[in-house]
Amino acid sequence: MKLKSNYLALILIPVILILGLTLLYTKSKSQVISEKEEAVNESAQKTVKAIISTTYGDIELELWPDLAPKTVQNFIKLAGEGFYTSTYFHRVIPDFMIQGGCPNTKDGDRSNDGTGDPGYKFEDECYTDGEIIKGKIKTEEEAQLVWTQIIVPHMQQNRTPNPEIAAIVEACQTAGGPGPLMEKSVEYYQEKCGYNEPLRAKILNAEALYGTIAMANSGPNTNGSQFFIVTKKEGTPWLNGKHTVFGKVISGLTVVHEIEQLPRDQRDNPKPENQAFITGISFPK
Repeated sequence: MKLKSNYLALILIPVILILGLTLLYTKSKSQVISEKEEAVNESAQKTVKAIISTTYGDIELELWPDLAPKTVQNFIKLAGEGFYTSTYFHRVIPDFMIQGGCPNTKDGDRSNDGTGDPGYKFEDECYTDGEIIKGKIKTEEEAQLVWTQIIVPHMQQNRTPNPEIAAIVEACQTAGGPGPLMEKSVEYYQEKCGYNEPLRAKILNAEALYGTIAMANSGPNTNGSQFFIVTKKEGTPWLNGKHTVFGKVISGLTVVHEIEQLPRDQRDNPKPENQAFITGISFPK
C-alpha cells in the first residue's frame, strides 16, 4: 500500500535524481575542462573548412565529420541549398553563446524566431559506444548510466514498478545521491527492470568548449538546422552530451564576440537595427 500511495511522488524522482547525478558528473568533468581546451578533438582524422559570412564579418570553422558525420553532412547540405542565407543570429547571450540557423528569421515576424527547422529532425551524435559494463557499479558515471538507461525508463513505463527498484529510487532520493544504487550490480538492475540489452559505456565525442559549434535542439534527437557557437571562455560543461558538437571556430572569434554583445530584447533577440545576418556559407578547399 505504501508503494501505491507514493507512486505519483516516485514518478517525479527520476527527473529529480537524473538532474542530481548529471550535476555530480558535470562537476567532476569541469575540473579538467581547461586541460582539454587546447587538445579538443585531437582524435578527429578529417576536417572540413567552412566560412560563415555575416554582415559583421567572416567566421571560419573547422568541422569534424569523423565525430558527427550526419550533423556535418546536414550543415553542408543546407548551406549548399542557401538555407542559411538571409537568416540572422536570433539569440545572443553574453558569456554564453550566439545562436542562428532558424529559417523563421526570414519572415519579418520576430515572435517565431527560434522555432523553425528544415522540415525534419535527426538524431544526436554526442556519444560513441564503449565497452560493456558488468558486475559491481564502481563509479558515479556508471551509476548515472544505469540510472538513465535502465531505471528511469522502467519507472516511466510501468504504473506499478518493481518494488525493489522503487525502494532503491526512494533511498537515492533520501540520500541525495547514487550511493544506494551502487550497492547492487548491473545485472541486478537488468533483471529487475527487464533490460535485455548489453549496457555499454558512453564515450563523449566532443565537449562544448569555448569556440565550438553545436546543434541547438528542443530535446534528445531533435536536431534540424539551428546551431550555436559557445562564447563562454570556461566552456559549457552542463551542455555536454545534450548537444552535438561538430566543429570549432578557427578564425573570426572577434566577430563572434561582437555579435554576442549586440543590444537585444527580453528574449535575447538582437534588436532590428543590430541584427547579424548570414550572407552565405562557403566551403573552401
